[in-house]
Amino acid sequence: MSAQMNDQSRAPQSNTWLKSYYYLRFAVSAAWVAVAFTIAKNNPPLAAVMLIAYPVWDALANYVDAQRSGGLGRNKSQLLNVVVSIIATIAVAIALGRSMNAVLSVYGVWAVVSGAFQLLTAVRRWKINGAQWAMILSGAQSALAGLFFVKMATGTEAIGIANVAPYAAFGAFYFLVSAVWLSVGGALRKSPRAVS
Repeated sequence: MSAQMNDQSRAPQSNTWLKSYYYLRFAVSAAWVAVAFTIAKNNPPLAAVMLIAYPVWDALANYVDAQRSGGLGRNKSQLLNVVVSIIATIAVAIALGRSMNAVLSVYGVWAVVSGAFQLLTAVRRWKINGAQWAMILSGAQSALAGLFFVKMATGTEAIGIANVAPYAAFGAFYFLVSAVWLSVGGALRKSPRAVS
């Protein structure tokens, strides 16, 4: 009983952080996608920097979120996501010296593993925060997209940053949905009808 009350008392503060976090992740991902589809697709040096920066950003975002949500010790799935994203960053940097097919393979493996950890994080958070269904869908779709990337990387068609951008766009969409869902839920709980 006391554990349940403790979870309920932590929810509003935790949801305030999550809303800000999800809106920030949406904004960064949306900006990344916009640049990828416009400037970077015809600018290989910029595309290379962006392809390295994306897993770096994911590692940093997961680290900060875990620290704000009780620390890495209490958020093992995010700790593992940080580690996997750092490894992916190094692997992407190496793969860029080989081919874009190699880069897409790295992105594929990373998407599968990080998607699974994102799904686990969302399932764990559901009890306290609720409104995690979009993050669960995002994690599952990330894993499926990763398998598609690995398959595409073995093909013969030309590959560029524009092939990765839709993956980031779906991620941005799910972060926005989660942020809006938490915002609406919070507003409804604070409304006079909810109190009466």
